[in-house]
Amino acid sequence: MAFNSLHFWLVFPPVFLLYWLIPQRLPTLRKIWLIVASYLLYLNWKPVFALVLLYVTLVTYLGARSFERVKSRKALLGWIFGLLSLAPLLTFKYYNFLNESLTSALELLGLHFALPGLNWAVPVGLSFFTFQAAGYLFDVYRGQQAAEKNFLDYTLFVSFFPQIASGPISKARDLLPQIKNPAPFSRPMAVQGLKYLLWGMFLKVVIADRLGIFVDTVYAHYLHYNGTTLLLAAVLYAIQIYGDFAGYSLMAIGLASTLGFSLVQNFRRPYLAVSITDFWRRWHISLTRWLKDNIYIPLGGNRCSRLRCYLNILITFLVSGIWHGAAWTFIIWGVLHGCIQIVEKALGWTDDKGGNPLVRALRILATFLLVCLTWVFFRSPDIATALSYLGRIFTSAGIPALSEMGGAVILILLISLSILLFKELHEEFFPDRFRFLNAKPVRWGVYLALFCFICLFGVLDGGQFIYVSF
Repeated sequence: MAFNSLHFWLVFPPVFLLYWLIPQRLPTLRKIWLIVASYLLYLNWKPVFALVLLYVTLVTYLGARSFERVKSRKALLGWIFGLLSLAPLLTFKYYNFLNESLTSALELLGLHFALPGLNWAVPVGLSFFTFQAAGYLFDVYRGQQAAEKNFLDYTLFVSFFPQIASGPISKARDLLPQIKNPAPFSRPMAVQGLKYLLWGMFLKVVIADRLGIFVDTVYAHYLHYNGTTLLLAAVLYAIQIYGDFAGYSLMAIGLASTLGFSLVQNFRRPYLAVSITDFWRRWHISLTRWLKDNIYIPLGGNRCSRLRCYLNILITFLVSGIWHGAAWTFIIWGVLHGCIQIVEKALGWTDDKGGNPLVRALRILATFLLVCLTWVFFRSPDIATALSYLGRIFTSAGIPALSEMGGAVILILLISLSILLFKELHEEFFPDRFRFLNAKPVRWGVYLALFCFICLFGVLDGGQFIYVSF
């Protein structure tokens, strides 16, 4: 159930009220209520998907317990439970891709053979809750996390509804202690949660969904547009996916905060990064942390030869691309990000070492353009389309087709993007400036104006979040 839908906002207030009405001396009852609410909300997408969620929960719970009980053949158990936990992800998300790729490869050799395809839909949030549960399993295997004995606590950890569809991907050491000892109601946390919800909704329904109308039109008919329009659409898609995914993350964090839980921040002004390496420290932070802990470091990280370190980076971002989707476009997108980081590391361009502000500004602009161009592979349905789209950007100049949006929409977007840009620049470069904004009348005026802007100009159709499909 999408957070920006009317249906969700009819359901959440009773969930919130009943949770806080349950006395704090009955923490088990509170947890049961959150588990019930989480599963009911998840069942709203497609009831059978809940069986996959329960399966992943059971396998990782039993696997972690077995690691502490069985001392011999631990490596074998690790492989067995690791594969069992990832089996739904591999089956639902990657079976058809592997089958089609194998069939195409055999046809090149003159062989005609194919396994039957699967017509199953991918369970919502499968990549997210699988990685969260598998991350816990791997931490227990490595001895970095004690196995959770309370099945109720662990079930809530995997199924907690604010984050199940699109993250953030929580570490057990961050979320499980909060589940085991539920916090009393905190007015500051609830207020902060509402602020996150308001800003997240603004990013989603005003910026992302409005930009999405133009972006979808251009990408669907890109051969009819000149290269300048295609470049504009690529840039706007970068902003759209940021508004959409960061908006979801903030809403998830906000909902959790109103219930007394703190989730990890998932974004930190990624488009102000000075390199692709810096970008990945700021974009989808919880996934970057998961890949670092479970792929990059186990491969050897940077504690090895330079060439091996470069290979580790490439493998890590190959996995990142595969995680995002079962298509060659996602794989190329991940590999491109890995290759650019290898070049940056070789040249010593991974960090901002201060100095000339103009140089930093140019590095931010260059990084942003690189990210925008690689997003073309992410957004395109196939490699041929992506290459054709990029080719037209560099070979077909012209005046951008802004008339596609209309004057009123352009004005709304200019105001919205100006608000976003001011907030990002203020937090990144001038956090101690404009202190008058902290005055209570000004703050509440801004909240009210933002709420009215959402109601008047937001695309309030309950449109799904982009990353839900991953």
